[in-house]
Amino acid sequence: MRVIRVALQVAFVLLLAAVAAALYSNLQANLARRGIQLGYGFLSSTAGFDIGESFIPFKASDTYGHAVLAGFVNTLMLVFWGIIFATIVGVAVGVARLSSNWLIRQTATAYVNLIRNTPLLIQLLFWYFGIILQLPNVRNAIQLPGPIYVSQRGLYMAAPMPTESFPAWLPFLIVAALSPLLLRAIFKWTQRRTDRPVSPWLKLLYLLVPIGIAAIGFALLPTPPLALNVPELRGLNFRGGLRLSPEFAAMLFGLITYTAAFIAEIVRAGIQAVSKGQVEAAHALGLNPSQTLRLVIFPQAMRVIIPPLTSQYLNLAKNSSLAIAIGFPDLFSVAGTVFNQTGTAIEIVLLLMASYLAMSLLTSFLLNIYNRRVQLVER
Repeated sequence: MRVIRVALQVAFVLLLAAVAAALYSNLQANLARRGIQLGYGFLSSTAGFDIGESFIPFKASDTYGHAVLAGFVNTLMLVFWGIIFATIVGVAVGVARLSSNWLIRQTATAYVNLIRNTPLLIQLLFWYFGIILQLPNVRNAIQLPGPIYVSQRGLYMAAPMPTESFPAWLPFLIVAALSPLLLRAIFKWTQRRTDRPVSPWLKLLYLLVPIGIAAIGFALLPTPPLALNVPELRGLNFRGGLRLSPEFAAMLFGLITYTAAFIAEIVRAGIQAVSKGQVEAAHALGLNPSQTLRLVIFPQAMRVIIPPLTSQYLNLAKNSSLAIAIGFPDLFSVAGTVFNQTGTAIEIVLLLMASYLAMSLLTSFLLNIYNRRVQLVER
């Protein structure tokens, strides 16, 4: 029986290889018939088009490769901030779904049911056309503390900008970023030598040491390495500060609210998977509800939460390709423009597949590392 199973597996692999070879041969024949050669040499040609919004410098005289990179960075920024805020909102709503307060519980339930049962594309159009474009014009912008200005042209806020002394501060930032790794190694060595766990109070050094190193570097410099750039209304628009375009804001809010609804159900299921005996034991020890949730329930619930949470993060990254519907120049949108100008359909599709695959694999890799750390080790 084992020989038969192995033979069937080998035959299946050979069949897949034969199908792939036939498809590739057909592709080559069709390309040769039309005189088309595969290649990515077009990436070094001048793009000749502008990108409405880019987190890296880009102009029309740059190359197609630079344009694709600008779209990729736009997508990365969207996915990065989307994952962070969707997780925060999702955890809060998931906990609220189990609240003893009837109003909070029903509000969270209504939010989850509404968002999960309507298409994301419709929600994005609602955020863009129904909310953001209906805001006041620039001269009548809504001012929030910060200062933050909200108008139909986007969101403007004060932001720290690097000054001429920032390069001198950069080594301190690098050391500050690496200091938690050194502290972890020291704590592990101390624990092995003393055979005692590290005090929870000492773990505050993970936060205090990096802040202290960065603060020392900041104080030693003759001029501040960062300056607060505040937006000011000049003419028909704001100048200075950080601007989130209407398209980016609508896309970000849409991804956050949509993904958070699914994360909320994952968090709720993870919390309910923890044995009630654990909760009762925490109460018997005198822990209040907040301490019980933070110290007892969540550490155990994470073992159930992380695997499906990974899928939601991957879905968020792939759903970001819907940005083309509201005009945000993400990777998919910019790649489509490049394809329209160059006609390199196969190369662009392969480039898109490789880019989204790389984001998904990196996300899965990082969460799998964390998942292995929180899983129970069976003897």
